Parts: sequence; structure tokens; C-alpha cells
Amino acid sequence: MIHISYDRKRYQEDMINSIQLLDNVVEIGCHIGTSTKIISRLNQDGIVYAFDNSPESTEAMNNLGIEYSNIKFFNADVRNEEVLYDFARKCEKIDVLCVDLGGGYHPDTVFKVFFIWSSILKPRVSLIRNRGLIDFINSSTSNENISSDKGYLNSSANNILPKNLKELKLWSDKL
Repeated sequence: MIHISYDRKRYQEDMINSIQLLDNVVEIGCHIGTSTKIISRLNQDGIVYAFDNSPESTEAMNNLGIEYSNIKFFNADVRNEEVLYDFARKCEKIDVLCVDLGGGYHPDTVFKVFFIWSSILKPRVSLIRNRGLIDFINSSTSNENISSDKGYLNSSANNILPKNLKELKLWSDKL
């Protein structure tokens, strides 16, 4: 299942309703760890892999990692596919993907990050926080019923690999 919200409280409620004790969770856009604390308490017997590349993140997340032993912080740019592929080779199964990049800004980047990470990691649930995506969804209409019941898009389940998507070359020169 994929949950999209903008309100931080709703996003965190989605965490509470989706994350289980043994889950391994990837959190993209952890910033200083406000949501990371919630995730860490919910999946006490799992691991939180928290990613952010903002300067404010490193000290805050390193301190949080001392307090919560199940948090592993990566100061990295998640738009770089090498970060994803290195992580995917080393990590265990990922159950939940949380994406909170820019809050209300850059819906294109948020969607691309979600799409690439979820296509590779295949989580059970994805939680996305972004105002632009909510605005798009609520402003659009369609008579077609195309949907996914997992934490990734069924359209990318087996046949589409992110490195084969030529339009992403505009987003990452490493593809």
C-alpha cells in the first residue's frame, strides 16, 4: 500500500498504523530525526535506515543513534543511484519506505526518489509526505482503474528497471 499525505501529524499517524515491531524501515529525508524517533519506537526489533544530506542532520542523527540502537544514519544524497545500489546490496529486506523530502516542494523529485527506491527495494508499504503530490492527485481525474496494492507501483514490479528509464538521465548524470 502507498500512503500519501502532507500534514506531518497524518504522516506520523500513517507510520503508527503501518510500521510493525520487526520491520526494517528506510526513511528518506530524516532531517534531525523527529519522525525517526517514532519509527525507532515502533520497530524496536527492526532497523531504521535513515538518509539525509542536509548539514543539520549529521550531528542530530549521530546523537539519536546513540539513544536508539536500531538507527543507522547515512549522510547521503538519495538521488545518486550509487547510494541506492550500494545500500540495496548490503541491506536486508525492507518492509516500509518513508519519503519526506521538501515537504511541499519538488513533487517531481519526491516522486522520482520514491519510484526508484521502491522499485529496487519492493517495500510492503510506502509512506510519502509531499504537498505537491497531494495537490496533483486531488486535482486530477481518470476513468481508468490502475492501482497497486503493495508499497511500490505494480507497473515497475518486474519489467522496468530505473537504469533503463532514459528520462531519468535529466535527473541524474550517473544513469
